[in-house]
Amino acid sequence: MTIEVTLDEDVTVVRINRPEARNAVDPEMADALFQAFTAFDRDASQKVAVLTGIPGAFCAGFDLKRAAGGMDDTWFAEHDLDGEFDGRDDRPRKGPMGPTRLALTKPVIAAISGPAVAGGMELALWCDLRVMEESAYMGVYCRRWGVPLIDGGTVRLPRIVGHGRAMDLILTGRKVDAAESLAIGLATRVCADGAALDTALDLARELTKFPQACMRADRASAIAQWSLDPADALVREWESAATFRSEGSTGAARFASGKGRSGDFGEI
Repeated sequence: MTIEVTLDEDVTVVRINRPEARNAVDPEMADALFQAFTAFDRDASQKVAVLTGIPGAFCAGFDLKRAAGGMDDTWFAEHDLDGEFDGRDDRPRKGPMGPTRLALTKPVIAAISGPAVAGGMELALWCDLRVMEESAYMGVYCRRWGVPLIDGGTVRLPRIVGHGRAMDLILTGRKVDAAESLAIGLATRVCADGAALDTALDLARELTKFPQACMRADRASAIAQWSLDPADALVREWESAATFRSEGSTGAARFASGKGRSGDFGEI
């Protein structure tokens, strides 16, 4: 199977493993990715997911050799969106690359080695955080083949790096190395070659230590605010006050007992 799922205690690792095609995703792999992340989000024992590839290749995008053979109308109909699409998990919709239309309740970290280009870049943009190896790179490489960004790239990239930088990357399709990605906020961390997965797992384990309801509430509010005006976004944010009753009071008690002083995150 070219999509592998392993559980590392409360962290789910989803790996794309198709080295002969630099991890290009075909429709069957897209479905497997979709199913893997839907299962992760619904599994109460799992807190954070890591999406990765193989050493030297995160994902080269959609399998253009497969597309060159012709995609019939049923394939396009399967991914069609209408005005009833709400982006939530009540009726999850699959994107051409798999999970890119899922609005998960838990964070996902991309561990990137080698190329994350075209649809592979869109997969990385779908993740909450992106760890890149020093030699890794991104780019809208589909620009040269007349393939549009239809897995959220035109939506998420401007929100992550700003409109001006996004237009540069979208229109030129140029290569964006790890150093530039870090400088413009496209990458969250840059690490040595060969260390992306371990670095992402360390980051994931940091997140699993926190009170989960509060972290997920803040994450959800930060995502939801994009579609709201400031007043409505503040109302939406205030809904998170409910998590203080369930987690915040016990957290405050731990602080009062002496834990977590001076920015110490140990034994929280």
